[in-house]
Amino acid sequence: INTHHHLFQTRTRAWRDAVDSELFDWLTTLYPVWAELKDDQFLTGALVGFRELLRSGCTLTTDHHYLFPRDASPELIDITIEAASRVGIRFHPTRGSMSRSQKDGGLPPDTVVQDPDTILADSERVIAKFHDPAPGAMVRVALAPCSPFSVSPELMRDTALLARRHGVRLHTHLAETRDEDDYCGRIYGRRPLDFLEDVDWIGNDVWLAHGIWFNDEEVARLGRAGIAIAHCPSSNMRLGSGVCRVRDLRAAGCPVGLAVDGSASNDSSNLLAELRQALLLHRVIGGAAAMTVGEVLEMATLGGAGCLGREDAGSLETGKACDLAVFDLEAIGYDGADDPIAALLLCHPEPARATIVGGRIVYERG
Repeated sequence: INTHHHLFQTRTRAWRDAVDSELFDWLTTLYPVWAELKDDQFLTGALVGFRELLRSGCTLTTDHHYLFPRDASPELIDITIEAASRVGIRFHPTRGSMSRSQKDGGLPPDTVVQDPDTILADSERVIAKFHDPAPGAMVRVALAPCSPFSVSPELMRDTALLARRHGVRLHTHLAETRDEDDYCGRIYGRRPLDFLEDVDWIGNDVWLAHGIWFNDEEVARLGRAGIAIAHCPSSNMRLGSGVCRVRDLRAAGCPVGLAVDGSASNDSSNLLAELRQALLLHRVIGGAAAMTVGEVLEMATLGGAGCLGREDAGSLETGKACDLAVFDLEAIGYDGADDPIAALLLCHPEPARATIVGGRIVYERG
């Protein structure tokens, strides 16, 4: 289960002018590039990302789509949902948003932001058209203002009210970098989590991408609230953002899932590779006992289901969705492996032999 993504970013992998940048410089370099993307590129980006996820054994993914260029269709969420339907993956699209441009003290340019009324109206439309709360649903919608540096506090608060009125989940980026800490202190006079509390986002219907720079008191607050975290190890390493306190967050009571993040900061949608990165990252920081194979597998399955609010997914049990991936342990990358489960994480990731969603084979390696 993949708990955070930006599918459109498959169009801008390894972008030359941003390969050595940290988050804020990376974003300001790529915003003008993304502003020129056309509808067919958003469709292609989604199809590529979904197929790469399926190829790596992913059966359920979200997508944080916050970019709506002025010359593109206003219904880009519909395009990604159509792509998901084509490939057969279970999908939690989030209607993302950016309303605070550079002229208002935000990070993005005017060309990629929308006004709050447009955002809220389209959020209502997407929920009414696509959200399915039933067990086994193939599509569920969440609402996802992008970040404290690209959305106004008023829009954050109004989005939370709208989401809770309709019973859908909330998602945003938070505590990803030190630059974000500095921004929140300068603009709001608050730390990022305090800002989140000010706009009524504390609750177990919220999951946050990254969640790196929380102090001990904040970790405890997150756990008490049951807020979930999408851990993005490859992106965090690629951008030099930091290391999420995964064990501390889980011990405090936070569900923690894994995520590939956007394909312009990973630069991949291979979820199996993300499991390996999570294992190795925490071991290089804290030693071999700092993260186990079992912990990583649990985050990638039940942890991901917890992030997305799916009690019907994440494990093979009677009454749950028939979603599973099949791997060939006779593939050359696994040849000689003693522990078949550990091999999936410790050996170089091989493509799945087959990926099954809802009891139907949606990907099969030839």
